[in-house]
Amino acid sequence: MREKLVVVGQGYVGLPLAMRAVDAGFDVVGIDVDEWRVKRLNAAESYVEDVGDDLLAAAHRSGRYLASTDYADAEGFDVCVITVPTPLREGVPDLRHIGSAGESIAPLLRRGATVVLESTTYPGTTEEYLRPLLEEGSGLQAPGDFSLGYSPERIDPGNSQWRLENTPKVVSGIDAVSLEKIGAFYTRIVQEVVPVSSLQVAELCKLLENTFRHVNIALVNELSIFAQQLGIDVWEAIDAASTKPFGYMRFTPGPGVGGHCLPIDPSYLSWKVKRSLGHNFRFVELANDINDHMPDHVVHRLILGLNQRSKSIRGSRVLLLGLAYKKNAGDCRESPAIEVARALWKLGADVRAADPHVDDSLLPPGIEIVRPTGRELALADAVVILTDHDCFDYELVEQMGAFVFDTRNRCRGPNVERL
Repeated sequence: MREKLVVVGQGYVGLPLAMRAVDAGFDVVGIDVDEWRVKRLNAAESYVEDVGDDLLAAAHRSGRYLASTDYADAEGFDVCVITVPTPLREGVPDLRHIGSAGESIAPLLRRGATVVLESTTYPGTTEEYLRPLLEEGSGLQAPGDFSLGYSPERIDPGNSQWRLENTPKVVSGIDAVSLEKIGAFYTRIVQEVVPVSSLQVAELCKLLENTFRHVNIALVNELSIFAQQLGIDVWEAIDAASTKPFGYMRFTPGPGVGGHCLPIDPSYLSWKVKRSLGHNFRFVELANDINDHMPDHVVHRLILGLNQRSKSIRGSRVLLLGLAYKKNAGDCRESPAIEVARALWKLGADVRAADPHVDDSLLPPGIEIVRPTGRELALADAVVILTDHDCFDYELVEQMGAFVFDTRNRCRGPNVERL
């Protein structure tokens, strides 16, 4: 008898999980509140780079995948994985999506079923927030009547080397039975499962991973500002330091941080520490301050560069290369490139942008989307490389751009200034 899996949330985390589970033999229902998304999914049209249309079509042909906005389609599930967004709202964790998912799935919860939360959140969320919602709505208890656990997502959009199936998966359960069942489930999905002793350890694990990246990116971002003022090539220093085979990990500066993790997750940890212990998490707060101001620094450097060329930012034609938060992906959530574009538009610049990965409908007003042709590059008073997609012709950028401000270290030449 085939098992039924429900994945709540069909975004960058939930959709790859749903497709992988279909391959593993599960009957999968993908729940999403966005009707536009569901219509596209059921038409085998993917909006996630890591899931091609052909993969979606194959899932539909198997008869084991259905996208739906109706929780009634989740009835009779064996396993439910919640992968909904967890944004910040005025600096405070916003768990409304988790709460809505928990309340909606609870009446369908049966004895022996399993619920796993994958959404990034602060330690204690699964047991103290989600568990009461499930118990109240179902009349069942965990542990005992159903299994409950937490497994942090480790999806890296656009990463062809480390995918869902070959990235080790941390798993936890509210008791030993839950841990065993959740481990057995993910063993069918991924190649390696890493069990930990508690829900809180697993929840903290995810925040630790992203806070580590956030703090180290802030370090090199601030270093790049001071190195430029000291007349030192920070990129050469980073390349030199990267030759050390121990005790060093390479991080590079950029226009800021973006996506669904780095601008948000460390603040979840900082909020929890402040709320529970009354202390400030100073590393996180400092990293937030540095990384949040990198778009302003990029705009400041661009203004200086134009001034040196006897041009004002107002009325200048500025071509932005890349609007996504990372290379070779289309995710523009919390993207620092968008913040740069907004700031330039408010300053009166004629802002144009090229990014074949990003859905134009998700962009704010004031940005004209163009192709980075030789003519477009030559007409720009400044070309700013914000996201270093491999599809851009950087040799052409060097040849045709009168002034290139490169925040990603992809170009050289007398007309190029680097972050």
